[in-house]
Amino acid sequence: MEFLTGLIQFVLALVALILIHEFGHFLAAKFFKVEVEEFGIGFPPRVATLFQWKETKFTLNALPLGGFVRPKGENDPSVEGGLAAANPWVRLVVLFAGPAMNLLLGVILYAVIFMNVGVPDYDRVMIADIAENSPAHEAGLVPGDVILEIEGADVKSTTDLQEAVQSSLGTPIDIAYEREGEVQHVELTPRVNPPEGEGAIGILMSNPINQEANFFEALPAGGYAVVQHSRALLELPFRMIQGTISPEEGRVVGFVGMFNIFQEAREGEPTVGISPLLGVLSFVTSITISLGLLNLVPFPALDGGRILFTLPEIILRKRIPPQYENVINLIGFGLLLLLMIYINLQDIFSPPTLTR
Repeated sequence: MEFLTGLIQFVLALVALILIHEFGHFLAAKFFKVEVEEFGIGFPPRVATLFQWKETKFTLNALPLGGFVRPKGENDPSVEGGLAAANPWVRLVVLFAGPAMNLLLGVILYAVIFMNVGVPDYDRVMIADIAENSPAHEAGLVPGDVILEIEGADVKSTTDLQEAVQSSLGTPIDIAYEREGEVQHVELTPRVNPPEGEGAIGILMSNPINQEANFFEALPAGGYAVVQHSRALLELPFRMIQGTISPEEGRVVGFVGMFNIFQEAREGEPTVGISPLLGVLSFVTSITISLGLLNLVPFPALDGGRILFTLPEIILRKRIPPQYENVINLIGFGLLLLLMIYINLQDIFSPPTLTR
């Protein structure tokens, strides 16, 4: 029963995030007077038409995996009043509005989290949890310690810490840390081949809490958190190539992997000192930011790929023939579907682990 409850909550959360994404497209289209024929909850076949507002039918569909917006003339520029016939700047804004809505939601959710736990200090790195029998554990470090320096170099972000550790695998390093206002030093050796999910020194990183804040005071910190979160996600491929993080730490997960992480968040693990509710909220925040960024990737069929097709028209005033664009987007959609199947099969046969 617990599994079923978690599954329903997980699906509802994903559907809500996708609908918010589509609502961004819908609002932008309506603002620019582009007609929207259908706003669908779930994917076809259609189960029922819930209601109609002006020209837009709001429908309930059989596959509860998200939602969609169907603008008039989406792929046909000959349809008057349709999206494809609109000014390229209008098309760009309508396409960008979906990811923007996800990122805006991320700002709001981060602000709600900070209202409850306080505004984090992003210039400091704190140990949130430690794996037993890890180098950090054996060296005497404990949750709550703030890492100040590694080998004399300042540590002001989780990236600083990870890069310093990864560049010294198998070599003793000096760590300066703060505990209860006192600066202390400890020496430990990052592991070359750590147990799966633990990382080289066995810590889960966080940021120390700086101050309490109400919602409006927390909004700027929420915006900064989204920027930092987005930056960390965008840097992942480069850091994997550089070897500063392992393939397991940087791997992409599908629905199965996300559900496993969601279940751990519901149980209050692995986030120490944060309630299960805030753990779930943190998970949803991470997913909405990821959804926004993913859709901005300039790949055919994604919003970013469709935005890319508007640029020649904006810059060179020459439009790519719609029939070519439609074929390329169709091929892109097929490739994305295959990639999604592969990622989810990988989740099933090799479940992801949360790295400390």
